[in-house]
Amino acid sequence: MVIESFINAFKAEKEPYHLFYLGFFFSSIGILLSLWVFQKHASLVMVFLTMLASVPLIYQTIKVEEKKDVDLKNEKAILKEHSKAVVFLVMLFLGMTASFTVWYVFLPQTVAESLFSIQTQTIIAINNDVTGNLVLTSPEQLNFFTKIFFNNIKVLVFCILFAFVYGVGALFILTWNASVIGAAIGNFIRTSLEQSSNYFHIASLGVLRYALHGIPEIAAYFTAGLAGGIISIAVIRHDFGSERFNKIIIDSSDLIIISISLLLFAAIIEVFITPLLF
Repeated sequence: MVIESFINAFKAEKEPYHLFYLGFFFSSIGILLSLWVFQKHASLVMVFLTMLASVPLIYQTIKVEEKKDVDLKNEKAILKEHSKAVVFLVMLFLGMTASFTVWYVFLPQTVAESLFSIQTQTIIAINNDVTGNLVLTSPEQLNFFTKIFFNNIKVLVFCILFAFVYGVGALFILTWNASVIGAAIGNFIRTSLEQSSNYFHIASLGVLRYALHGIPEIAAYFTAGLAGGIISIAVIRHDFGSERFNKIIIDSSDLIIISISLLLFAAIIEVFITPLLF
């Protein structure tokens, strides 16, 4: 595949910021192709094409990380190596999100609304679901926090299952989330620009509003997806029941615990800090 020649897992770990541009490029190509070939179904097709372009890199990364589990003896060293992969995967996600945001803002309004129609419906459903919850009384904040946290845990479980069953299946969920967040930020920027001409200030607010809790949240999903993918590769290689497989299970369990901790941190920011700032 031509896509595979762009970058590999080893280079990505050394130069993670390159993944931002790669994510931006992949999603831009996905958007253009979906508008050109599958215009009526572009909302979902662009997500699929963006994900498809990222599959070779993600699959190679999972294989490399599974090998590290076997080769390295110290658990702390293993987790440190995994963190490099999570960093460049988050950069890939941020690049996708930035691309979706830019296209939403600069496309003609009718085209943008059509392209992100399903994402917009999702955002409306989420907003309707949480309306009235962001009040300042402690009991209601606690209820909202519990709801947000367990909803994110549900997504985390899906990431693990999709990664285990499909290898890179979690990538579809994360690419879909990138498109929804990009549409939300793009809508915020576009709506705010109608009331003000301070482009930089509005764009910064739009990004910051979602980035505060979004970055640790996405890092949690990638960490969990990596854990599920590593187990999947180990099963494929027939390591089940061996000492090597048990070591991989322990490492994957540590990754899942870390991902849950990140989700807890993200939920605290989303419920108790973000409302104070925006």
